[in-house]
Amino acid sequence: MAAVSSLYRYPIKGFTPEPRTELVVQADGRIAGDRVLAFRFADATAPEDDDGLDSWPKSRGLALMDFPSIARLHVEVDDGIVRMSDDGTLLVEAGLDDTGRRELEDAATAFVARSSEARLLQREGVLPLRLIGDGVTSRFQDRARGYVSLHGESTVAQVDAAVPASVDDRRFRSNIVVSGTAPWEELDWSGRVRIGDVEFEVQRPIGRCAAITANPDTGERDARLLRVLTTEFGQSEATLGILLLPVGDGGTVHVGDEIVADRN
Repeated sequence: MAAVSSLYRYPIKGFTPEPRTELVVQADGRIAGDRVLAFRFADATAPEDDDGLDSWPKSRGLALMDFPSIARLHVEVDDGIVRMSDDGTLLVEAGLDDTGRRELEDAATAFVARSSEARLLQREGVLPLRLIGDGVTSRFQDRARGYVSLHGESTVAQVDAAVPASVDDRRFRSNIVVSGTAPWEELDWSGRVRIGDVEFEVQRPIGRCAAITANPDTGERDARLLRVLTTEFGQSEATLGILLLPVGDGGTVHVGDEIVADRN
C-alpha cells in the first residue's frame, strides 16, 4: 500500500526542513507555514503578484542553489521566534520585530562569511541581507501557484545506490514523501491523487537545480546528482518528484495516510 512516510515544510526559503506529522494544505495550493520567511539580497525586488498569488525566485536571496553551506544551519520557527543553530550550537534566537530581524540577519551573514561561499557576499547588491516575511503567510515559493511537492522513498533509494555519497529524502526538499511505491512510479501518476481525505490534481514533474548536490548535514557539494539523473537514469532534464495542486479547499494530510493515484 502506498502511504505517506514523511512530511516537511520549509519556514525559511532555501533553508532546512521542519519535519511534521501533519501538513495543512491551503486552497491556494500552498502548505501553511511553508516559505513564510526569506533572506533577501539588498537589491532584490519584493515578491511578484500574479493574479493575487505571490512568487519569489530563489535567486533573490540565500538558498542552497548558490549557498550550499546553509544546509548545515538548523532552523526552527515557533510562534514568531526563530532559532538558528550550527551543529548543535545555537547561533541566534530572536523574534521578528526590527531588533530581532537585525540579529537574525547578522547571524546569517556571519555564518556565510565563514563558509566557502563567502566570496559571493561581495557581489554587488547582495549585502546587507534582509529577513522578509511575516512568519505566517506562505508567499516565497518559486512559482505563483506554490504547489505541493511529492516524491517516493524508493526513487531516492535508487539514486542513492548510484552514487558513493549518501543521498536521502532531505536533498529533494519535497513536502510529502511516500513509501510503498516502485522507483519512479510517481512520475507515471496522472489525473487525480487522493492522500488521506485530500484530493489533488497532478501537475507536472519537478525539474531539479543544484540544491540537490548539497549534503544536508555538511553543506558540501558531494554528489553530482544533476548529471547522475540525466546519464544514469536517461533523463533529458534532471527530474525527481511531482507537483500537485489541491482540488477544492485543500485539507490536512498526515503521516500514514493512504495514497490512491491514477496512472498513465
